[in-house]
Amino acid sequence: MNLVTKVSSSIFLGLIFAGTAMAAPDIDAGKQRAGMCFNCHGSDGNSQNPNFPSLAGQRPAYLANQLRTFREGTRSNGMMQNMAGNLSNKEINNIAAFLASLPSKSAGGDDELAKKGKSKVTLCFGCHGNGAKGMGGTPKLAGQHPAYLQKQLTAFKDGSRENGPMRGIANMLTDDDITAVTEYLGSLK
Repeated sequence: MNLVTKVSSSIFLGLIFAGTAMAAPDIDAGKQRAGMCFNCHGSDGNSQNPNFPSLAGQRPAYLANQLRTFREGTRSNGMMQNMAGNLSNKEINNIAAFLASLPSKSAGGDDELAKKGKSKVTLCFGCHGNGAKGMGGTPKLAGQHPAYLQKQLTAFKDGSRENGPMRGIANMLTDDDITAVTEYLGSLK
């Protein structure tokens, strides 16, 4: 390798690593922009309203992806489309990093139903990680409101929310199974 090639390669790699370092999310900036989230999703990111998901401790890649799908209109929710509509990718990444940094709480679940659901969630762990804590771009389900999870599983099942793998899994569950599984997931931390 000649000197020009070595220098060019070094400069190129330096630019790549500099770009990567500059792209790191700014949690403080995310905190400033996330104030709008707290009206619905709880003052600490742990929603008190079972119709709205808790965002505290959620996977940052998942949060960022969902905000982008709302912004782009590929996931339908008028309120969220309005909230995310003017956010830049950088703002989305900052907000996602901030929300992910917050401690999550368990929403709780009906103990009897949770016992029934425990035997049915092992399939969930394949994508959502051990203990349903999320992994990669898949969301953390542990501690989420059972009513919210039930609404989402039902939407996957009836096709009103798209996600190929989730539709297949939701179709394997009866309505009673969905209730039991979501109560179990809500009981986790």
